[in-house]
Amino acid sequence: MSAPSVDPRLATLRIPVTGMTCAACSSRVQRMLQRAPGVSDAAVNLMMKSATVTFDPQATSPDALLTVIRDTGYGASLADSSETAFQEQEARDRAQGAEYHDLRAKAWVSGLIGVVAMVVSMPLMSAAPAGGDGVHAHGVVADPFMRWAMTSLDPLMRAVLPALYAQPPRLLTVGLLGATLLVMVWAGRHFYTRAWAALRHGSADMNTLVSAGTLAAFGYSLLATLAPAFFTARGVMPDVYYEAVIIIIALILTGNAFEARAKMRTSVALRALVDLQPATARVVRFGEEVDAPVDTVEPDEIIVVRPGERVPTDGELVEGESAVDESMLTGESLPVAKQPGDRVIGGTINRTGAFRYRATSLGANSVLAQIVRLMRDAQGSRAPIQHLADRISAVFVPVVMALALLTFGVWYVAATEAPLVRAFAAAVAVLIIACPCAMGLAVPTAVMVASGKGAEMGILIKGGDILQRAGDVRTVVLDKTGTITEGRPAVTDVLLSAAAVFDEHTLLQRVASLERLSEHPLADAIVQEATVRGLVLTPPEAFQSVTGRGAHGVVQGTSLVVGNAALLAEWGVSTQSLDAAATQLATAGKTPMFVAADGTLAGIIAVADPMRASSRDAIARLHTMGLQVVMLTGDNPRTAQAVGRDAGVDAVVAGVLPEGKVAEVRRRQQAGQVVAMVGDGINDAPALAQADVGMAIGSGTDVAVDAGDIVLMRGDLQGVVRAIALSRRTMRTMKQNLFWAFIYNIVGIPIAAGVLYPAFGLQLSPILASAAMAFSSVSVVANSLRLRRARFD
Repeated sequence: MSAPSVDPRLATLRIPVTGMTCAACSSRVQRMLQRAPGVSDAAVNLMMKSATVTFDPQATSPDALLTVIRDTGYGASLADSSETAFQEQEARDRAQGAEYHDLRAKAWVSGLIGVVAMVVSMPLMSAAPAGGDGVHAHGVVADPFMRWAMTSLDPLMRAVLPALYAQPPRLLTVGLLGATLLVMVWAGRHFYTRAWAALRHGSADMNTLVSAGTLAAFGYSLLATLAPAFFTARGVMPDVYYEAVIIIIALILTGNAFEARAKMRTSVALRALVDLQPATARVVRFGEEVDAPVDTVEPDEIIVVRPGERVPTDGELVEGESAVDESMLTGESLPVAKQPGDRVIGGTINRTGAFRYRATSLGANSVLAQIVRLMRDAQGSRAPIQHLADRISAVFVPVVMALALLTFGVWYVAATEAPLVRAFAAAVAVLIIACPCAMGLAVPTAVMVASGKGAEMGILIKGGDILQRAGDVRTVVLDKTGTITEGRPAVTDVLLSAAAVFDEHTLLQRVASLERLSEHPLADAIVQEATVRGLVLTPPEAFQSVTGRGAHGVVQGTSLVVGNAALLAEWGVSTQSLDAAATQLATAGKTPMFVAADGTLAGIIAVADPMRASSRDAIARLHTMGLQVVMLTGDNPRTAQAVGRDAGVDAVVAGVLPEGKVAEVRRRQQAGQVVAMVGDGINDAPALAQADVGMAIGSGTDVAVDAGDIVLMRGDLQGVVRAIALSRRTMRTMKQNLFWAFIYNIVGIPIAAGVLYPAFGLQLSPILASAAMAFSSVSVVANSLRLRRARFD
């Protein structure tokens, strides 16, 4: 079901959350919120750094929810209700930018200090006695990086920096201690404060692993600096790992900085939409044109737009004509002709003539603001596949801590040389390499990029769960009018019966007068035809619409019934004399509507709705994707079959009322089919809600946010093809991300623990482990960003 019933007593609140760095963080916040009294559901998004909570206001309050989050060790505050969607996104962009620049600065400084620390450490390493394998014993002799440093780099540095090698080891050690403290307190401080906050609340996350690893290395080195005799008395060299601590922090910060930069790129589509809003508008005030801030524009004010300028707000054109580029909202490259009475959308570009329009929807009610809000909510939602990562993250960090202790114990017992040093290095490497950042980013990054990519194509997807579900669709049910066809039917024939008392113009005038009160597209076609012919319409004395059948009423004293044969039969009027003509019209793809006047069959008015130019190709592409395509319509069977054959659908279900459409969708679901329903978002709302995925065809001027799970702004069936293809591609990306995140840990942890040492003599140092950990997160985000370059045409 695409639109499950929602308890009207429940409220939804989005809460910004600070301090989350990995899947374990977001998973813990979500679990605590879901357990809170009065909470119906909670979704915490690591990428958006926010929690979306559905709760009962009678059982809890926003302040209580903030307390729940803060009690888990993370920061939380209520979003400013006065901020528009544009302001919220701008604030988020500023925060992301500040985070990136802060991480980058800390990574650069820490990295430079780390390089200096490595250089200063070389004399200390070369001062240690050689091990049995001929490599200097500095704890991780089996590590390829350290082996290269000792065999290749050390001789070069000894020749270039002889003065450094002449310095007392004690002086070098104390200098390294000071540099390490500086990096830990300044650049790495947030690791330790967040780890401590998590520990106080009985949880563990990425910061716990980084803190445990670096503090263990620092503590070991500090003891070796202050009490070297403790080690020498036990036959162990008092080696220090200060350079390892600094470089581990530097590499993790570097990975975080790349990650933050990549995250900023995932919101590029959303920022592009925000940037569409002009800062000022040229408003007519007191008879003069003045430039005013767009947020000061009042409803009904007249705004002037010149060629090449962006439309500042939504409104209705009152003077002038032009062609407006709506591509950023609808994905349609061709400009749309506008004339007085047409609606214009804020953020679109005026291409040709100047015009004036009256401001209507402003601020949060504008189409652009609704799209920004819809995209923001979608990017903050969760795909069901994320639950797998959540379940693993819930136990991941404690398991890693246990594995690190086990690694220490095995190395301490099994190592023949420097068991304490080797055990210590292996345990720290396990802690560092296992940080679960990649798991937390695997799904949210893909959802964010896919939502932005969809918006670029004029496809608004309302959440990660919908994005995932769309990929499972196997049957696509299409409404006919306005979906397969243009939705702009026109009168093609007016036939009179032998018993008609009216001529063609009089019949059309009377029927059009009646149908003025109907909202059905076929009725609108009759009214438009009468207007074109210059017929004068009069208000009906009575009017009654019969859903799915037609209408009846009184016009100028004449009782009229307009609709299908079944409706006329209810009024005791036989259509037999015109049945053959009606059949011929229907076979040609036209919709015949019988007309009875004062109980006598008066004639037929036939209406045809031309097929969209893209419908046949789109349906053919759906077939190549392995999907079954069904046309569902309230039209008569003969007309429906003719349109269906022309369109190339697999099956046609005709003559169904709105409740019949719901029943047909439900029947296919009960047969095990995953069904997507595509309709106009208004007449087909019940069927859209019943379907597994509801796709609402938009007009480019109406977001139709309540009509379906996916809104197709462009208004043709190619959007259905692209939406399903995007979903499938995104799911593939999510699975790739999760696979590599899991495989990385499955493979990386044993290597860090030393599983390759017995066979190949290789063991990772904590430095290489930290580099590998940073690379894993960046690779997951980079893989998601590939969706931005994907093509779905």
